[in-house]
Amino acid sequence: MSLINKEVRDFSVWAFQDSSFKTVSKADIVGKWSVFFFYPADFTFVCPTELEDLAECYDRFKAAGCEVYSVSCDTHFVHKAWHDMSRAIQKIQYPMLADPTMVLARDFDVLIEEDGITDRASFIVNPEAKIVAYEVLAGNVGRNADELLRRVEASQYVAKHTDQVCPARWKPGAKTLTPGPDLVGSL
Repeated sequence: MSLINKEVRDFSVWAFQDSSFKTVSKADIVGKWSVFFFYPADFTFVCPTELEDLAECYDRFKAAGCEVYSVSCDTHFVHKAWHDMSRAIQKIQYPMLADPTMVLARDFDVLIEEDGITDRASFIVNPEAKIVAYEVLAGNVGRNADELLRRVEASQYVAKHTDQVCPARWKPGAKTLTPGPDLVGSL
């Protein structure tokens, strides 16, 4: 079953950001673009490479008007402990959401129940709190923050220009397509 256009349910979770704890809820995502970046667990191998890559692109996400939320089933205390000991994780400025009760993992349908962890998954959520794009990968394959940002920008573009579609490798300023009789079968 597709999650496209599914509205994110109400939630309130703890987060670790800027060396402190805070709560993040659905109210924080309504009215702006968001990325929910699920990863299996803190203190693992692929996850810090992805989170560091995302941290290095964070200013570009913010410039695009998009907040980034990393999410795992670890507690906010574990996020802090990982931050305190890992140079890669110390680069993170975006909120690290704690989901030990697995409310977000279940809502986004990425919980691996028997292991108590999530799939490696990225979700782009529009200002109406609806999922407009997502990908789920095997746990042993890392993601690319540049490509995720490109998909955010393409999603934002087609939300504003509803008569346009973005072709493969589209980037802001590049040519888009206008669906019509000459493009039948190309969607």
